[in-house]
Amino acid sequence: MVAAIASEGLTKRFGSLNAVDGIDLAVPAGSVYGFLGPNGSGKTTTIRVLLGLVFATSGSHVLLGTSTQRALPKVGALVEGPAFHPYLSGTANLLRLDAADRTADASTARARVGSALERVGLTAAAGKRYRAYSLGMRQRLGIAAALLRPRELLMLDEPTNGLDPQGTREVRSLIAALAGEGVTVFLSSHLLSEVEQLCSDVGVMSAGRLVWQGALADLRAQQEPYVRVETVQPAEARQVLESVGLAGVEAADGHVRARLGEARPEDVVAALVRGGVGVRGFAVERASLEEQFVALTGEGFDVSG
Repeated sequence: MVAAIASEGLTKRFGSLNAVDGIDLAVPAGSVYGFLGPNGSGKTTTIRVLLGLVFATSGSHVLLGTSTQRALPKVGALVEGPAFHPYLSGTANLLRLDAADRTADASTARARVGSALERVGLTAAAGKRYRAYSLGMRQRLGIAAALLRPRELLMLDEPTNGLDPQGTREVRSLIAALAGEGVTVFLSSHLLSEVEQLCSDVGVMSAGRLVWQGALADLRAQQEPYVRVETVQPAEARQVLESVGLAGVEAADGHVRARLGEARPEDVVAALVRGGVGVRGFAVERASLEEQFVALTGEGFDVSG
């Protein structure tokens, strides 16, 4: 299967700063690929390079198996927030964009614009001037612009930015529906919850580097198991867990947590009992995705949204 997006050693420097540092992207066709990273990690610059909005310093990339120039008619994009004429209505702005597409049939322009506005929930505000739009409405109009024509690839940079909870749910539902139609969605986000809900594959950026890439299920499978012991004797429990070789032991009021490693849970429980520790509760847990991403990047993520 041809990758929807592929790059080799893609690099973009601004002076001495490597904003994008030799990344090798492999975005499966038909996937929802979460491009995740803290703000300032190089996500938007990468998208701008992929779309030809800025030139790469070195490296190469292809979209839909061909050059960016040839692929662009099949690519819809929303990058760094939309920009429209403030004195025109939502409909008029989209009609102007549609008219710039030489491959579009002018006789069906209004039908295309109306359909795009309906998909993002802006039909009622279609005649309102853009300058009167809220931030969330402007974001939706940008997504509508990306959907004026059938697309094989959508590249969305923080598409739920500025949306209220209802608008966020609607946009996520729209992305899921597009993916169900076979559209590849490249979704840049700093919201961990957004990636968890929508994405089948993920790439994690940190300081311009791609520090992890692959199926989200594979990343989950790498999560290291922990044991959590509920007890009124945390100090004694800590000693027992360390004595049986468990690492990363952390004791707190009422519980102790440690990495399970190769140990068997039943052996750990038996050791606690032999050590005279009163066990109120025992569970095997895995590190959350948030903890795993922090471990990959050394930075926190916004897990809300």
